[in-house]
Amino acid sequence: MATFDLPRRLFAEALGTAFLLAAVVGSGIMGERLAGGNVALALLGNTLATGAALVVLITLFAPISGAHFNPAVTLVATLRRDMPWRSALAYALAQLLGAILGVWCAHAMFGEPLLQISTKLRTGPAQVFSEAVATFGLVATILGSLRFRLDFAPISIGLYIVAAYWFTASTSFANPAVTIARSLSDTFAGIAPASVPDFIFAQLAGAFVAMLTFGWLLKEEQTS
Repeated sequence: MATFDLPRRLFAEALGTAFLLAAVVGSGIMGERLAGGNVALALLGNTLATGAALVVLITLFAPISGAHFNPAVTLVATLRRDMPWRSALAYALAQLLGAILGVWCAHAMFGEPLLQISTKLRTGPAQVFSEAVATFGLVATILGSLRFRLDFAPISIGLYIVAAYWFTASTSFANPAVTIARSLSDTFAGIAPASVPDFIFAQLAGAFVAMLTFGWLLKEEQTS
């Protein structure tokens, strides 16, 4: 299997995360414009586009960078000693930069002002808890796929996100870079900056608990 140097891995993470955010924000704008005020229909369009994009992006970029697209996933990989801290910090910065560029790309495609700040508050214990659950499930899906069905990982992750859009009150951001970038879009997919810290705390907590839980659950028994 080919190995790629750090600059190319960072570029892959930035580009993949940019396309992910373009899909999330762009499909949200399109869905809201076409749904005629039907929020459920707009969310359905947003959901399907995001899940489909994830399958393609993970398939494309996983052989290059691992297709994290998510600082919480990168943190788990680092704590599991699958990558060094220096690379992890670079990954997180690339993901954040790519996420912001992806939001701006979506704005440009739909004739929206590039620079925006969201006014959509997403607050309260239910939404924060939802983010912990959503990220726990995402990390569980990733670790389980890596352990048992690596070839199925893109589909399993995409399907999980599609489901989590609907079974969590927060619509499953499950990603600190996505959360920060979406605060820069006052559109359907936006989140007010005041809501961002609680979401990120919950996401990191959910990822950490999932890492501990599935590190134990998936550990192979030592045989004598």
